[in-house]
Amino acid sequence: MRAKGQAFVIGAGLAGLAAATHMAARGAKVTLFEASGQAGGRCRSYFDPNFDGVIDNGNHLVLSGNRAIYEYVNRIGSSASLTGPVRALFDFVDLESGARWTLKPNDGLLPWWVTSAARRVPGTSAGDYLSYAKLLFAGRRQTVGDLVDCSGPLWDRLMHPFLLAALNTEPQSASAQLAGAVLRETLAKGGQAYRPRIATPTLAAAFIDPALAFLKIRKAQVHFNERLRAITFAHRTAMALEFPDATRPVSSGDAVILAVPPWVARDLVPNLPAPTEYRSIVNAHFKIAAPLGAPAILGVVGGTAEWIFSFADRISVTVSGADAIVDKDREELAKILWADVARALDIPAALPTWQIVKEKRATFAATPDQDARRPVSQTGWRNFFLAGDWTDTGLPATIEGAVRSGETAAALALRQLSL
Repeated sequence: MRAKGQAFVIGAGLAGLAAATHMAARGAKVTLFEASGQAGGRCRSYFDPNFDGVIDNGNHLVLSGNRAIYEYVNRIGSSASLTGPVRALFDFVDLESGARWTLKPNDGLLPWWVTSAARRVPGTSAGDYLSYAKLLFAGRRQTVGDLVDCSGPLWDRLMHPFLLAALNTEPQSASAQLAGAVLRETLAKGGQAYRPRIATPTLAAAFIDPALAFLKIRKAQVHFNERLRAITFAHRTAMALEFPDATRPVSSGDAVILAVPPWVARDLVPNLPAPTEYRSIVNAHFKIAAPLGAPAILGVVGGTAEWIFSFADRISVTVSGADAIVDKDREELAKILWADVARALDIPAALPTWQIVKEKRATFAATPDQDARRPVSQTGWRNFFLAGDWTDTGLPATIEGAVRSGETAAALALRQLSL
């Protein structure tokens, strides 16, 4: 059914873009507002004069089984920008012991790969992996540490770095239910569901620029540098959107999707339940080509760096749950992280040109208490909906969760527009 009213989307991060493109594809009249001068939110690319080129603010790993992300990139025509190996392969190095190994999961649902010493984490047994099945049935108030033994080779060499990257929170105190959701969407589905994919050449090329082009073709209006100051609510309806230069009326037949960070949403919406604690991420970019044969993604154990990404023109590093280092001097961080990269990739080179990107409020803290504060997309106002990785998607704050939230909000909005 063709939409009768118009849709207003506030925020041009991935959640907002997913919502806007979903509605525009179905013929809705869409207007998108973004407070900053560019789209993408925490998934953005920008020109860095230090590099004399475009870099990403961070590294966002996509998995082949990320249903919502693939629906999104197929819609906007950029699926070819997600590249990776034909099978699930994950390289690791332990900087303390010097050990190196490659996880080689099989494609099928039955994880027979854990029975092979050549394919699993060194020093582990098949039974070690089965113990994590408890997370699949976790309650909302339980932590990972309540259900599994957070020690030993499997924890140190796989589950801790894997869950830390997915939850951006120290796994032992993180939500067991969210950890279980991650396992259910990855390891429990077989290797065909978690082949790693990287946005190439940049995040903007894969997720942002094609979405803006898609919206332009469908006559959607996109306004940058438009910060929403207030929302007028009355009679269980959003009635007006107040911007610095104008107030835009909203009719009862229109729909508004608020796709902004939780701290912004709490300022705009009365008594909105939302997460109040956050965790940081630190990313480092080094202007140097990786050695020939270096893995595209390398997991690091026993160092400060956690994941190393090798591109044609740079090497990038991600440190999740980075509260302990986020306030360090940027040059000090560059030296620390480059030392790990040089050892991990065997690069006998001095510190190259670098850039450090800090996201102090990168995600909500994925603890049981904070997870319980996440609101659903539907609100008490008939024409007003929420989107964002911090809403109750059932997943931690990942780009898959962000896109799913946008799809959910868009479906609700389209129903409202058709009334």
